[in-house]
Amino acid sequence: MFNFFAKKKSLFVPLASEEALRIALDRSEKQPVLLFKHSSTCGVSAIARRRLNDLSEPFDPPVYELVVQRSRSLSNHIAAMFGILHQSPQVILVYRGDAIFDTSHGGVSSGAIRKAIQTAGITQSEIL
Repeated sequence: MFNFFAKKKSLFVPLASEEALRIALDRSEKQPVLLFKHSSTCGVSAIARRRLNDLSEPFDPPVYELVVQRSRSLSNHIAAMFGILHQSPQVILVYRGDAIFDTSHGGVSSGAIRKAIQTAGITQSEIL
């Protein structure tokens, strides 16, 4: 029987430490991962987060969520590591340790992420 009050498993994996970042980067060796940096008090960030909720298909990348107010130094570290100017909200798609796509603000969407994976030529058989 379906429980309407059951809490849905969160799509977002917390990213708040260098150890969590290392785990995400290690995972990127086998499949694309998405780093999602945002503000917990920004309306545009809330919209971007809702747009990422569609990333629930089997071959969609896991979403590692960094709340900038809680992890500003880690956010800056990620920006420096990939040479990408910090913005919020922002997504960085990482595959095999390299940033292969990034966008911010209105460009953040599940469709943009899926298109970036397709454009990079990453196939489902590579992700298995």
